[in-house]
Amino acid sequence: MATTAEEVTNGKETNGGDQEEVAVEVEPKTGVSFPVKLDDGKQLNCVGVRKKSMLGLGIKIYGFGMYADNEKLEALLKSKIGKAPEKINKELYQLVIDSDVEMVIRLVIVFSSLTMSMVRKNFGEGLGASIKKLTGGKKNDELANKLMGEASDKIKLTPGSVIEISRLPGYVLETKVMGDVISKVESELLCRAIINLYLGDDPLDKDAKDKFGMSLISLF
Repeated sequence: MATTAEEVTNGKETNGGDQEEVAVEVEPKTGVSFPVKLDDGKQLNCVGVRKKSMLGLGIKIYGFGMYADNEKLEALLKSKIGKAPEKINKELYQLVIDSDVEMVIRLVIVFSSLTMSMVRKNFGEGLGASIKKLTGGKKNDELANKLMGEASDKIKLTPGSVIEISRLPGYVLETKVMGDVISKVESELLCRAIINLYLGDDPLDKDAKDKFGMSLISLF
């Protein structure tokens, strides 16, 4: 991903005492920083913000970064499409939504009054709507609620708290809250529904979706 003016670098000590530069990209609306590469090699393809309308105001709930195994994404796109399309199109996004390529969505909370029950309700509703779109109108609230189902209301979410949702091989969706695994669900539909929330026809942040699309074209 090309370096932008919004990217800064942090120094990181290695065992030999040499400086290893770790670049981060800052989501401008929230100020949240995301490393451009995870320890396992997944690369950051976009950053964005989740807003929720409350009392007529657009409240920022969390900043997010979407990571992927870009080598596998590149192989998938080239095998299905061949050469780079002239512009981003729905087929590109749909390939990513439907694929089994490993991805991580990292959410960093910025809203100070967020509770675990609010997160559960929010994801349950969002995923429920996403599942209906993917299935031609069929409801599956039980599946939608599995993502955050095991998360205890005792978990305190303060600004800076991290939730990570990972799509693993075999269409397994794993959710971690502050590093602790709270759910692991094997479901192709749920995996597609979560990515559809961010890259589908009605994305949570259109600018982030567009950035992800540009990163897909750059893989060609």
